[in-house]
Formats: sequence, C-alpha cells, structure tokens
Amino acid sequence: MKRFERLEQIRRMDPHEDASEIYRLSSAYEFPWDFARALELALYRTYAVPSIGRLLAETAEFTDRAQKRYDDTALLLDAVVEHGFASEQGRTAIRRINHMHRSYDISNDDMRYVLCTFVVTPKRWIDAYGWRRMSRHETVASAVHYRTLGRYMGIRDIPASYEEFETCLDAYEEAHFAWDKGARRVSDATLDLMASWYPGALAPLLRTGTLALLDEPLLRAFRYTPPSPAVRAIVRRAVRLRGRTVRLMPPRRAPHHARQNREIKGYPNGYRLAELGTRPVPGVRGCPVRHIDTSSAE
Repeated sequence: MKRFERLEQIRRMDPHEDASEIYRLSSAYEFPWDFARALELALYRTYAVPSIGRLLAETAEFTDRAQKRYDDTALLLDAVVEHGFASEQGRTAIRRINHMHRSYDISNDDMRYVLCTFVVTPKRWIDAYGWRRMSRHETVASAVHYRTLGRYMGIRDIPASYEEFETCLDAYEEAHFAWDKGARRVSDATLDLMASWYPGALAPLLRTGTLALLDEPLLRAFRYTPPSPAVRAIVRRAVRLRGRTVRLMPPRRAPHHARQNREIKGYPNGYRLAELGTRPVPGVRGCPVRHIDTSSAE
C-alpha cells in the first residue's frame, strides 16, 4: 500500500452515507496518535467552562481517579468507533454512557459544546501537527459521525456542518471560558496524570511541554503562566517534526484503537464494556455530559 492510497479510498466513499467508516479509517489507520492527543485536548478544553469544570471537581472522579476516568472515557467512546453504532458493542457502550450520565442536569448548551470539541479539536490538531491535513471527506464525515452520536446522547440543536460546529465552539469558548478553582484542580490532576505515563524525572518537562501546546484562552482560564515564546516554538516544532517523520514511513496496515494505547493502564487483565465507568448516585456523582433515558440507545 502506498502512503496516500487510503486517502484515495476515503475520497471514493460518501462522507454522509459512509461517515462512521471514514472516521474509523481516519482515526484508526491514518492518524491514531493524533486523534488520541486531540481528543485528550478536546476533553481538557471543556474544564475551562466553569459549569463543566466545577461539576467534575465536585464529583472527584477526575481528581481522585483520573486514570480510571481517562480509561473509561476513551474505551467507551472508541468502542462506538471501532464497532459501529448498530453493533452490540456500540449499543452497550452508548447504554453504559447514558446510564452513567443521566443523573445530572447539565444544560443542553454545555452538552452541545462538548460535542463540538470532539469535531473541531482533532481537525485543528491534525492540520497543525499531522503528517497531512484532514481531507474534506474526513472533515465532513467527522461532523456527521458526531451528529449521530449527539442524537444518541439526546442533544438538541446540533450543528449541521463542520463549519457550524466550529462557529459554535469558538462562540461558546469566548462567552464562557473563565477561572474556577475547582476546574483548576481538575486541570492540575489531568496534567499530573499525563506526566505519570512517563519516567518521573521527565514530569516537569512534560508539564511545560503540554502547557506550550495550549492556546492563550485556555492558559488564561486556568491562570497558568505561559511558557516562554522560545519554549512554545521548540515544543510545537518538535510535534510538527514528528508528523513529517510519519509522512515518510510506510502506511499503517493494521488498525490502532484506543484500547491499544499505552496510556490505557487501568485494565491489565482486560475489561467488559458493560462494567466500565461509574454507577453514579443522583446528585453525588456525574460527568460533563447529561444524556437522555437509556431507551434512546436501544
């Protein structure tokens, strides 16, 4: 297989009818590392909205059990990508997500914003750091895939196109990004988690490197001191260099899904989708997204 052969395959597909398959090819074959990093950043962005970050702090799930929450979120979302919405695994994952989250009364606007991060952040990351930019087919397919996910989540007024997702995200962040001490605790815990995946001596360097990849609105919302321009330039050039290196490598022949990521550390002996996540007591546990009754996923 040649380097751009899979992209040619994607361009022969219908980005509406084949949206989830295109998204699977893009995320599991073309850009698995980039999608993993971008979706980490997508969820991280949501903490800067105080109504989301504060709830996460109150539940203590992302501060006291950060690795498990990271693992469960990645595994449940990617089960739908790997197996499809209509599959037994996909339906089980959506049912688990819905049952876990419906206890909390989160605004539809917050739910829609979280969905927007899943669509917009990966494209922006890949266009900046990937081995190639996302094609129009991949961009449209991503929006269609997450519109479908949003319907299963019971979200209203979902944007109709990638451009509408992008406009919605930018406007929401401009209006709502703000300081919250609980959200800052969640942010710190997430940065600590990411640093824990590597040798301890590298932790300060990794934290600085992560901050160097954040944009100014995020840094302001969490009141982090921005890394120097020189550090930011070095880090971003290094990530771009990785993308250029991947471009020279042979294309991936086997899919790489979230369950294969080295960052997933909580289930060394395997897991069952139906057992992932929390069993929240209404008003005590939760997460940033509220879902409709589980019958919607049937």
